[in-house]
Amino acid sequence: MNADAHATARRRLEDERAALERQLAEHGATLDGEGLEVQVSVDEGFADSAQATAERSELLAIVDQLRSAHGEVVHALEQIERGSYGKCERCGNEIPSERLEALPTARLCVTCKQR
Repeated sequence: MNADAHATARRRLEDERAALERQLAEHGATLDGEGLEVQVSVDEGFADSAQATAERSELLAIVDQLRSAHGEVVHALEQIERGSYGKCERCGNEIPSERLEALPTARLCVTCKQR
């Protein structure tokens, strides 16, 4: 991967990280140095506890998906810093640029992913 492709990937990943952090904040999750803390609040006067539980469960599922995506983006940015971005974590071969364009957080080449 050339320097321009790395710079483009870095900008794209940094934009994605910022967007995910905004979405997490909108859902009441805060990032600290060690991970995420989730503050889930449901109206305490709410009479239907089953509905409140369902809403809390849905919110936690959304936050979990966002947290997972955020972790993948952070990992990809760390790979860029280490100089190993774009290399398959299983076999060490280059991940095709088309795959990285479609999925910038890809850790595996197509062959290893299919296994």
